[in-house]
Amino acid sequence: MTVPRQTATSSASGHARRRGPSMADVAREAGVSGQTVSRVANGKTNVDDATRERVLAAMRTIGYRPNSAARALRNGQFRSIGVIISALPTFGNSRTLDAIAAAVVPEGFSIILMPVTRPTQGEVTGAFSTLNEQAVDGVIILIEQHQLDQSEIELPHGLPVVVIDSSARYDYPVVDNDQADGAARATSHLLDLGHETVWHIAGPPQSYSAERRRKSWQATLERAGRTVPPVSTGDWSPESGYQAGLRLAADPAVTAVFAANDQMALGLLRALHETGRAVPGEVSVVGFDDMEESAHFWPPLTTIRQSFEAVGRHAVLALLSEIETGTEAGEPVLLPTELIIRSSTAPPPA
Repeated sequence: MTVPRQTATSSASGHARRRGPSMADVAREAGVSGQTVSRVANGKTNVDDATRERVLAAMRTIGYRPNSAARALRNGQFRSIGVIISALPTFGNSRTLDAIAAAVVPEGFSIILMPVTRPTQGEVTGAFSTLNEQAVDGVIILIEQHQLDQSEIELPHGLPVVVIDSSARYDYPVVDNDQADGAARATSHLLDLGHETVWHIAGPPQSYSAERRRKSWQATLERAGRTVPPVSTGDWSPESGYQAGLRLAADPAVTAVFAANDQMALGLLRALHETGRAVPGEVSVVGFDDMEESAHFWPPLTTIRQSFEAVGRHAVLALLSEIETGTEAGEPVLLPTELIIRSSTAPPPA
């Protein structure tokens, strides 16, 4: 944050224009150094809470306005939200972040992005503290790893919060696509085509989404009285889908595979082609996400469409409602998924 210079200037008539309050005025009022005032005005973290509150109170008392905080001090809002996001990029997180950004602009808000390398208590708390220093009105958390939901990870209080893609242990509003329903649709589609069972390439075990998709796949097979094959585990990448695909292609019993995302499905398709297993003549494949490229895979991929745009929009609306009303939303918001049938699925070979 850049602090505007407050200078005394002269008008054309020669009369000096009264200058506004300066940092030095704030320092005298608060009984601190000018350097401390500068740290507070610029959102630095190396100021203790009591001193910061004294400086902010002095700013209000004498009417000092750092440029980007002026409106906040007048109406109680900074018109900015923080997003704490995993530093590990994924297709879903990238799309959801784009949707959040698109949703905040019409509301007159800006975004401060805070990536965390590992969702530990220290990193999450540190991210909250930094965002608090940078004067945000609320926070959206976009971290899919399980560690965020472990009992030792506690989210700090004092800011409105919305969580995306969580198991909803928290009292905060949670927004997500209905992962379980999407996986059930994918599995049921293959069973309805006549396949005896469905193999699965799951996402990484630390992912909420991967776990929900895997559990729903298994539950759907069990409800239908079908054998549950061993799970192959990938890391969302096409390479991991390719490696799992080579193993699955070697088993002639495999006639249907549900991959937990489209990128792993892409690697699976390559492995099946290289090993001479025709798709969908010998093996049917379903993905998850409906990324734009999926319609142009060969063959075009049957997949589950989830709306990242809707998740981002609902998360922003829920957070803005918290900011405006001071009350949290109720039940988690689960958005529906859709089965998109293309050319990668067909009945099993006779």
